[in-house]
Amino acid sequence: MTSAGKPPGPKGLPLIGNLVDFDSDVLAFLTASARRYGDVVAMRLGSWPALLLSNSDDIERVLVKEHENFVKHSFFWRHVTALFGSGLLTSEGELWHRQRRLAAPAFAGGQLQGYGTAMVCHTERMLENWRDGETRNLHAEMMALTLEIAAKTLFDSEIAEDVSQIDRALNDLTGEIAARFKRPFVVPDFVPLPGHIRYRRAIARIERLIDRLIGERRSAKTAGTDLLSKLMAARDENGQPMSDRQLRDEAITLILAGHETTALALSWTCYLLGRYPDVQAELAAEAGELLHGRCAIVEDLPSLRFAECVVTEAMRLYPPVWTIGREAVRDCELGGYAVPAGTTILISPWVIHRDPRNFDRPDEFLPGRWADGLHRELPRFAYCPFGGGPRICIGQRFAMMEAVLILATIVHRFRIALHLERKVTPHPSITLRPKDGVWATLSRRDVQERQSCPDFSRH
Repeated sequence: MTSAGKPPGPKGLPLIGNLVDFDSDVLAFLTASARRYGDVVAMRLGSWPALLLSNSDDIERVLVKEHENFVKHSFFWRHVTALFGSGLLTSEGELWHRQRRLAAPAFAGGQLQGYGTAMVCHTERMLENWRDGETRNLHAEMMALTLEIAAKTLFDSEIAEDVSQIDRALNDLTGEIAARFKRPFVVPDFVPLPGHIRYRRAIARIERLIDRLIGERRSAKTAGTDLLSKLMAARDENGQPMSDRQLRDEAITLILAGHETTALALSWTCYLLGRYPDVQAELAAEAGELLHGRCAIVEDLPSLRFAECVVTEAMRLYPPVWTIGREAVRDCELGGYAVPAGTTILISPWVIHRDPRNFDRPDEFLPGRWADGLHRELPRFAYCPFGGGPRICIGQRFAMMEAVLILATIVHRFRIALHLERKVTPHPSITLRPKDGVWATLSRRDVQERQSCPDFSRH
């Protein structure tokens, strides 16, 4: 039965609602709200009504059973249309279905197998520059590595020389987007605020890279088999190719979304391994017993079970996508309450993954909890780092394979010791970044002389 009343929730201020709470510490605010008020919490984001959902059944209705009534044009996505346009991440309806069908083969099993060598080769190339006893920002290292891998596997391009420029652009973008989430209204991009100027310049830097990659593919003498080439060759029912603007939107979405979530999963994993040296030792032992100094290969994945558990647990505690936003198209009901059209729906993996109803000792890093089939025992959306339903992350298998292979390769070569004086603080923007990075001292492990990896130029 639908309640005539309003769901409980924290009181907000006139005009801005709960945005002050979002500005102070949104992760703590959402967690405290769910624990205090329950599985359906009413909030206001400026003038927009919002609900925070923490119950698996309600989340399944939003993401799966009634997904057509809950679109992505929510409070959050309104702020980033200039960046992502109508790419796969933000598009709706028939356009989304068409683009999803075009992109899906690039992330299918057979194609994925071919990506593994490139992932490991780029990782080995990164490790060749690491020195015993030196200190590095592992977040920056992972961002650069996965960006290069995404460019190579999805676009068949090498962009090592562009990484620092793209990293600066992404830092400007995430800083501005985090600020926009805390505003009670949308300020158009053309308004010359300092943050807007940095935002537009950052987009322009990324667009120049994308234009170059597209130009390289168009000038190639033979048709490529990479995802970008397939998008360029695609034709609609009238025989028309994708417009330049749509191609740009898809390419930006793929290059950014195709690397950042994996980079963040690895960054947070390295942070946790530094805090839990016993887990790191167990992980290194698994890799050592399997690899004996050689390069990892895709066929090793079934044997890297603990590495998979470590990544899974790291994404439980620090989900790269810390909140999922939707907006109700029509009046509906959730959790026994009437939900008006236009309501923003918030689903926070950060909150859900730390729910003591589903996880013992929820704030502790315990990779072993996943070893005996915990996935099968949990409610469907008690663990959802990649979302769910028809719009589940298209690259989730790509990301997990990449994270496990990279992690095994790193810990087989190096020991990670955190710089404890450098505090690591979660910074929630579109994704959950470690503010100021993850700094660690690297110690080379004694392993057998490694076999050479395949030629980089071929992968």
